[in-house]
Amino acid sequence: MRHLSQPELADILDRPVFHLIGEVADSLGMECYVVGGFVRDLFLERPSKDIDVVVVGSGITLAKGVAKRIGRNAHLSVFKNFGTAQVRWGDEELEFVGARRESYSHDSRNPIVEDGTLEDDQNRRDFTINAMAVCLNREHFGELVDPFDGVWDLEDRIISTPLDPDVTFSDDPLRMMRCIRFATQLNFEIEEETAEALKRNRERISIISQERITDELQKIMSSDSPSRGLELLFSCGLLELIFPELYAMHGTESVGGRSHKDNFWHTLEVLENVVQAGGELWLRWAALLHDIGKPKTKRWEATAGWTFHNHNYVGAKMVPQIFRRMKLPTDERMRYVEKLVSLHMRPIAIADEEVTDSAVRRLLFEAGDDIDDLMTLCEADITTKNNDRKQRFLDNFRLVRHKLVDLEERDRIRNFQPPVSGEEIMERFHLKPSKTVGVIKEAIKDAILDGVIPNEYDAALAFAIRKAQEMGISSD
Repeated sequence: MRHLSQPELADILDRPVFHLIGEVADSLGMECYVVGGFVRDLFLERPSKDIDVVVVGSGITLAKGVAKRIGRNAHLSVFKNFGTAQVRWGDEELEFVGARRESYSHDSRNPIVEDGTLEDDQNRRDFTINAMAVCLNREHFGELVDPFDGVWDLEDRIISTPLDPDVTFSDDPLRMMRCIRFATQLNFEIEEETAEALKRNRERISIISQERITDELQKIMSSDSPSRGLELLFSCGLLELIFPELYAMHGTESVGGRSHKDNFWHTLEVLENVVQAGGELWLRWAALLHDIGKPKTKRWEATAGWTFHNHNYVGAKMVPQIFRRMKLPTDERMRYVEKLVSLHMRPIAIADEEVTDSAVRRLLFEAGDDIDDLMTLCEADITTKNNDRKQRFLDNFRLVRHKLVDLEERDRIRNFQPPVSGEEIMERFHLKPSKTVGVIKEAIKDAILDGVIPNEYDAALAFAIRKAQEMGISSD
């Protein structure tokens, strides 16, 4: 971060938009300040597009005055029920609100709002680093108002609340998710008393809508180190409440001195590996859920030890349930995650044995355009501390990737459809829609994937005729 004096802040804010807001406020006899994340990010030297302006008085009145001064290039939106207004001017997006104080009832996060002073408004902010304000009025332009030493918390890389954290989190429990999200995004530590208050108030999260919880979780998942956010959610007890399936993966059992690994911490390691490999949001979700079926499939077998047979298929079935409960999208993004969870053991099984053309063809056929992401996930899943075993897997994965490229160029398997359609099979062999048609079509697909015939129409048709003859069916 950088330390900024009043002249330096005034210099940074020396932009037409801030002078215009200050001039309109002066003409109306109002105090106005730019506040919150925009001010925080000035010190952190982070880009921040949204500008929040607090007015001691009516934010709507100031917004209307600013829009009028800008003229036809301004787009004004007024939200009377919330006492706020928005002005868009080119690339600038300005939010105006009157300074206020808030009080809460125990069963709701919706506050009772009254007009207040700047001090009242800063008292109601979630964290000290978001409670700083910089004056835009001409007489005090660029002057920082920082009653809770937010600058020093930025310097010390600490998340703490302006007032009693128990009150802050109990009043609006969504702030607990925001606390962890900011700590994750900024790579800050949570101040000790604030962290303890998270544990004490975790049950209050029950009054927050799933949509708001998921929105914060998505921001954590999109951060540079989502595993850190999940670790913080785990340590304060929130994870058990908002994501019980993931929490259930924590812990180990031992029989006769033989233990299985802790699948929760393994999952966070896989997630971090995917992030380091450049994985986007939904590949990260696939990493987070790839072993989600293990708690349900865990068994002790005297000869094999701990097993998790078919955990990938069980996990894939859990994906739609989790997405629906969490209000995540149930479209192609969910189906993508479901597919990767289902298939994530396939490349590992191939790499653990001889890498055959047939096995790679079938993998490419089933994964389709998601094959590269699947391979990234599987490579990330190799977290063994046995360096020889890890290197053997990675070497075999390189061979699998090489074969994928070679077979795709040669056989055009990705997303292929058998060259002879079901309709043509019915017409040629005088069949009605039936299981027999499916058997012939499946045999053609298997022959291509096994390398018995090339992925070409003439070869596929000749094979279909032979298959039909074996089944006692004649062609025309």
